[in-house]
Amino acid sequence: MKKIHPIKSTLTAACFAIIAICLNSVVEAAPPAKNEVQLLVKPKVSMQEAALHALVSAQGGREQNRLAALDVRVIRVPAHASAKLMTALRRHKDIEYAEPDHLAKAVLSANDPNYTGGGQWSLAKIEAPAAWDTTVGASSVIVAVIDSGVSASHPDLSGKVLPGYDFFNGDADATDDNGHGTAVAGITAAATNNAIGMAGVSWNSMILPVKALGADGSGSYSAMANGITWATDKGARIINLSLGGTSSSRALQDAVNYAWRRNVILVAAAGNNGNSTLFYPAACNNVVAVSATDSADMRPTWSNFGSYVDVSAPGVGILTLSGASSYANWNGTSFSSPVASGVVALMTAANPSLSNVGVVDALLKNSDDIGSAGYDVYYGNGRVNARRAVAAVANVVPSDSTPPSVAFSSPANGAVVAGTVNVSVSSADNVGVTKVELYIGGILYGQSNTATATFSWDTTSYLDGSQTLEARAYDAANNVASRTITVNLKNASVADTIAPLAAITSPSNDTKLKGKIVKVNVTASDNVGVTKVELYIDGRLFGTSASATTSFSWNIGRVTAGAHTLQVYAFDAAGNIGSSNPVTVYK
Repeated sequence: MKKIHPIKSTLTAACFAIIAICLNSVVEAAPPAKNEVQLLVKPKVSMQEAALHALVSAQGGREQNRLAALDVRVIRVPAHASAKLMTALRRHKDIEYAEPDHLAKAVLSANDPNYTGGGQWSLAKIEAPAAWDTTVGASSVIVAVIDSGVSASHPDLSGKVLPGYDFFNGDADATDDNGHGTAVAGITAAATNNAIGMAGVSWNSMILPVKALGADGSGSYSAMANGITWATDKGARIINLSLGGTSSSRALQDAVNYAWRRNVILVAAAGNNGNSTLFYPAACNNVVAVSATDSADMRPTWSNFGSYVDVSAPGVGILTLSGASSYANWNGTSFSSPVASGVVALMTAANPSLSNVGVVDALLKNSDDIGSAGYDVYYGNGRVNARRAVAAVANVVPSDSTPPSVAFSSPANGAVVAGTVNVSVSSADNVGVTKVELYIGGILYGQSNTATATFSWDTTSYLDGSQTLEARAYDAANNVASRTITVNLKNASVADTIAPLAAITSPSNDTKLKGKIVKVNVTASDNVGVTKVELYIDGRLFGTSASATTSFSWNIGRVTAGAHTLQVYAFDAAGNIGSSNPVTVYK
């Protein structure tokens, strides 16, 4: 499957929503102060939490939030120290990436009463009524709307809005205080055949509201990314993203990949600047980017274009919900995107077993070719056609719909573990396993491209108590299998039976001693800590030190000529004793 065209843009006044990005940052729960900057930082598995904290706090920074599914940290730092911290983070060997938490902003287009179109002309244009003969959607198909929230009280959304979440304010109230999200939700799945209001493209689909934008139509990339992973974990099959910005982001791409690997289909607005500037998340890999068309199948001048556009959909004079109970016509790729999302929702209802790869492929291949023959940069693969797309998948049997099997070879479920543990995962598939992942506490710990893999897990960096391990296996058709076990960490109560290591670093073996005073340098180490080292010369205690690395002064003025033996012993708090190899020296 091709990259699924991404797009970006700056946003124009022609679309009630496509988000133009700034370099300022906004945070969930509360925006940063004017003298603060917000960063997104992803540490590698090898990064110690204490080291990351020290690195950030050295510049006056602090962890404000985190994208838990991606283990990406949202860091706030004083503006004057942000450049220095960013440089330090990017140079650190245990940091995968660090980037600004860009601001996405929804720009409203004019809701001009003289430019209202002809009712719901868009449904006839995409042949939705013919598709409804096959399916009107299914309540099992959840469409997440990541936007400004959704007004669940609107009569045309009654009983169709699931409990959502607000990543802008950090609470469970995803009510729309801007209007854009409600308008988007209505196009995809407004209640239909209920004798009121309007018809949605997919009548029976459920809406999962995810608020990532504030009342002013702006929000952070971190809120967007958090929304994508959260919606995925809540069972969304389709995620509509009528928002974005012109800055790329590895954290945002990570969130998209997280959803795509779990068979989610992501659809996003291409942008309303009338140019070919990339617009994210539409420009991310594994996202269907949608440009706009009018009732004559022509591109409005404000719709973005470029090689990232995958498909086009009606986006001029689109009738949809407005406010708590009204309706209005809107313009913009923000409203083309939910038309395409509605078509995808019908397709997945018609064939629930088809993978996201199969759905997207059928959507692109069964769009109506408009503009230049074949693919073009204005309309992509064509304007979406619900009848053709649904018919294409309704009777398709996926070539591989069987997920792999996956299991833990060790440790066993309920096992008590401590120290460094080998976590072994085995998997199998009717075609072939392409990847195995290990998650600890919901965070990706490691991955392997082999069906059988062993991961070394240092449990001492985790708190004692119950810990969840999850193994996931993927095949080439993107089928996923998961297995979860729980183990109990008990490092604090495990007896220390490991003896320290000790060595004489100088003089070396067979050294001919010179002078009157000889420095005997010793070093010791232990898994917990060295409490004492002792130096023995010719079997007799010569000196003791509480330091693991120390030096003893040996006066050899009265030592007899010939061979002498040196040996060091190291002790830990548990009473374990380790000894060095003997060193023979000569006077």
